[in-house]
Amino acid sequence: MCGIIGYVGQEPVTPILLDGLSKLEYRGYDSAGVAVLSGGQINVVKAKGRLSVLAGILEGGSGLPGHIGIGHTRWATHGKPSDLNAHPHVSTSGKIAVVHNGIIENYQKIKEFLAKKGVCFTTETDTEVVAQLVEYFYDGDIFKAVAETLRLAQGSYALGILCMDFPDQIIAVRKEAPLIVGLSEDGNYIASDIPAILNRTRRIYRLADREIVVLKADGVEVYDIDGERVQKEEFYVDWDVSAAEKCGYEHFMFKEIMEQPRAFADTVNPRIVNGEIVLDNIHMSDEYIKNIQRIFIVACGSAYHVGMVGKYTLEKLTRKPVEAVLASEFRYSDPIVDDKTLVIIISQSGETADTLAALREAKRRGARTLSIVNVVGSSIANDSDDVLYTWAGPEIAVATTKAYTTQLAAIYLISLYMAKSLGTIGRDAYDAVIAELGHIPEKIQAILEDKAHIQYLASQHFNSKSIFFIGRNLDYAICMEGSLKLKEISYIQSEAYAAGELKHGTISLIEEGTLVMALATGDKLFDKMVSNIKEVKARGAVVIAVTKQGGRNIDKDVDSTISIPHTQEMLLPSLAVIPLQLFAYYTALQKGCDIDKPRNLAKSVTVE
Repeated sequence: MCGIIGYVGQEPVTPILLDGLSKLEYRGYDSAGVAVLSGGQINVVKAKGRLSVLAGILEGGSGLPGHIGIGHTRWATHGKPSDLNAHPHVSTSGKIAVVHNGIIENYQKIKEFLAKKGVCFTTETDTEVVAQLVEYFYDGDIFKAVAETLRLAQGSYALGILCMDFPDQIIAVRKEAPLIVGLSEDGNYIASDIPAILNRTRRIYRLADREIVVLKADGVEVYDIDGERVQKEEFYVDWDVSAAEKCGYEHFMFKEIMEQPRAFADTVNPRIVNGEIVLDNIHMSDEYIKNIQRIFIVACGSAYHVGMVGKYTLEKLTRKPVEAVLASEFRYSDPIVDDKTLVIIISQSGETADTLAALREAKRRGARTLSIVNVVGSSIANDSDDVLYTWAGPEIAVATTKAYTTQLAAIYLISLYMAKSLGTIGRDAYDAVIAELGHIPEKIQAILEDKAHIQYLASQHFNSKSIFFIGRNLDYAICMEGSLKLKEISYIQSEAYAAGELKHGTISLIEEGTLVMALATGDKLFDKMVSNIKEVKARGAVVIAVTKQGGRNIDKDVDSTISIPHTQEMLLPSLAVIPLQLFAYYTALQKGCDIDKPRNLAKSVTVE
């Protein structure tokens, strides 16, 4: 959430800041601003609303000259969205300007301390505390002042700092919030994410926690908090810039839905060698796997829904007890974890605050941690004992699609890998699933090619006041994701229920015309799902069923049907989720919603 961009170099800075912020809009925001150091002073311009409002004030960048500056898109945590609460924030004297992602947890205590020293605050934010505290410690040595501030501030943060007395440099630091450094011959950059600077440089540094970077036009120096130089390894971004562009699609979300066949193949194919699963960066021995007594899958949002699929899949294949837990609950639940516990962590960004905290809690209690992430070198990847990267490429839309699909692929690989190690899957069954994994991309593509039918169904139901998703077992896990996708981008009230729970209260919400999406892809529970469908139909529901081609006919019991190709039962979620993603997309499109930037949501949730 939020976006940071900074530049110092030879080019006019304000157009660079606006362009970088435009590439970070997907992270979610409610206001934007820039600070440019020029003519011996820091000039700040900020505005509530979309970036276009700020760009208009700045005349596209020409209205604020200079060659060094910082910019920010804010997602409100402390203080309502407003011009005043927007970043950057400036100290009382005007010497210090700060942009900040994250939360300063002890900001109230610091604020009270500074108020007693006579400091007056003008905003409701925790970020203003940082600017005022840096100024409080400042005695002519800006590096020392920043280091002292970091020693006092608690929480998560990525900071970009300007000081009026140092018109040639930006100070930046991160702790549990993403921040990268971009290197180029024309100047140097800081940014929350690679897309902000990808059209200007592919050479970056990834900062570790509490490393302080000093950026000048002609060089970058990185230090630890004690002022000792740190040697950084340069990382080259090798994915195509088009991966972070729409490439003719109306929305990033639709582009990323259409990229799922390739993303699934990229995650799976390199890890199957001569019919065997070979997991890079996984170092669990057969002995360790045999001694595992319990597995947790810990994640948030859509990644948690992958965890629900993982619970069913891992338990079935390994016969080990598995529990999927929300990261925000895991860390506070006093979990029963020891050195015979494997904790699987799932996060697209690798920076999700609750998930990162849960990982560290698991390690503190002695568990081994295995992370499934998309971003190489992210905090979760670096802190884990083992890591399996999903090769989804950059995902820009707030509502995840291809990251979810590749996380499912990773769960399949891990489940099969462990089952083979344990001897809980026969060779024939193992070979059959491995072979079928290779066909999933073409089967996803087949569903995508039938998208007109799903678009038609969305056009018939986009005015629904509420929509319910029902399913059993793996289908229930997919219902959770389908419901989330719909509510995220269309703002229709939507809930997912285990179909067997309908009569325990939920069915009271069904009335004439209520839309119910019913997933009935599994053979074993098909008859029970038909009974549940008849229950809601008897109360006036309109039912769209997602079923498997070649399976038993359900047409006479429902109003409409979406068919997915036949596959191995454990792999059905990878196909069943696709029509639900498309239905959510086309519903939001019909309603005229801002699909890539849904209200109140952020792509990377780096605060609790």
